[in-house]
Amino acid sequence: MKVVAFNGSPRVKGNTHQALEMVLEELNKEGIETELIDICKEELKPCRACGACGRNKDSRCIMNDDRLNEYIQKVKEADGILIGSPVYFGSMTAQTKALIDRLGYVGMANGYLFKRKVGAALAINRRAGALCTFDEINKLFLISQMIVPGSSYWNVGNGTRPGDITSDEEGERTFRTLGQNMAWLLKKLS
Repeated sequence: MKVVAFNGSPRVKGNTHQALEMVLEELNKEGIETELIDICKEELKPCRACGACGRNKDSRCIMNDDRLNEYIQKVKEADGILIGSPVYFGSMTAQTKALIDRLGYVGMANGYLFKRKVGAALAINRRAGALCTFDEINKLFLISQMIVPGSSYWNVGNGTRPGDITSDEEGERTFRTLGQNMAWLLKKLS
């Protein structure tokens, strides 16, 4: 089994990355292979709404000048997907939005490629907006007919400067519980 995680933060080792690592650590403890991808290391272009993914039906986005098609393949091969984003102006980052829009359109246009995979979201904020961001990411999973595990609280954490997330005890507990629940669910589905 494998879970691929996408960090939508431009801060590669920031709080979102660290929160994703907390979830992945729990999955690893259960023998589940994981991969963490920092999508902001490279620019993902936004969806152009050209409809080529629906016409071509080749499980690819027609834009080939970024790594999105590689990410689609990774999600197709994985059993689960984890997406994390910090909150920027009350919402997810533009990079996370580009990932979600293009993954979602290609997946739906090609017979719901990600149907019945496990999907989980997490969001990190300074003071507000995490629930909106958490909800926005979960909409990809739900419309894609994926299965979303819960945790002991909403999968959100608080932090401003890189490393602040480690002081959010409830957030860390929530992320670790998410990893445990995701592992349990993946094993049940296999």
